Amino acid sequence: MNFDTLTGIAPILIVLIALIAASIKILREYERGVVFTLGRFSSVKGPGLIILIPGLQQMVRVDLRVVTMDVPSQDVISRDNVSVKVNAVVYFRVVDPQKAIIQVENYLMATGQLAQTTLRAVLGKHELDEMLTERDRLNMDVQKILDAQTDAWGIKVANVEIKHVDIDESMIRAIARQAEAERERRAKVIHAEGEKQAAVGLMEAAQMLGREPGAMQLRYLQTLTQVANDRSNTIVFPMPGDLIEGLAKTLKRDAPTS
Repeated sequence: MNFDTLTGIAPILIVLIALIAASIKILREYERGVVFTLGRFSSVKGPGLIILIPGLQQMVRVDLRVVTMDVPSQDVISRDNVSVKVNAVVYFRVVDPQKAIIQVENYLMATGQLAQTTLRAVLGKHELDEMLTERDRLNMDVQKILDAQTDAWGIKVANVEIKHVDIDESMIRAIARQAEAERERRAKVIHAEGEKQAAVGLMEAAQMLGREPGAMQLRYLQTLTQVANDRSNTIVFPMPGDLIEGLAKTLKRDAPTS
């Protein structure tokens, strides 16, 4: 084979090598290839070595790993008419590469836009207190709605987490005043409950002492002993009401009549 023959075959060899290089694709373990033949869906292939027919088949790569998407801060008006800013993060992955490519133009953008609108719609149905205290339930509600709506796109929404609920400064002060008032209310209720229990205890003690006349006298002597231990020069000792009443009747009966 002379030089002229090699020169004539070289372009053909170059074309063949280029076609072979274009027909061979390598997909990683977490990748799948959606193959189209003459524009029509053919199959989903991968991972590993994939051979395509140049000019007749095209392949679109799809990543099956979990995607972490940050949902930008959204202006939400709660059910009790409080304006807040809420942002979240969505975790999802492709479970059906065929649907993810054929049913939606850009599944990443579509999922992100849907997450924003769903977040506003769900949180707008709840009051501010629920947003602050029941995040787990709200996360679950948003996740279920997103998962149901993206199922037709071959997307599985694994989790949704609300990160921040930003409140206006005036509303923060109002919440602080509300919390302070709530603490005061609880303190008053606890104090009243204590007074009620103390009154019940005193009533029961009075009934027990009233059943035994000598018990009251013993109680007086015990009180006198406790007072005597005090270094004060003044001793105030209670007198039984019935004794005072009896003395008053006796003095009134013995008093000379004019």
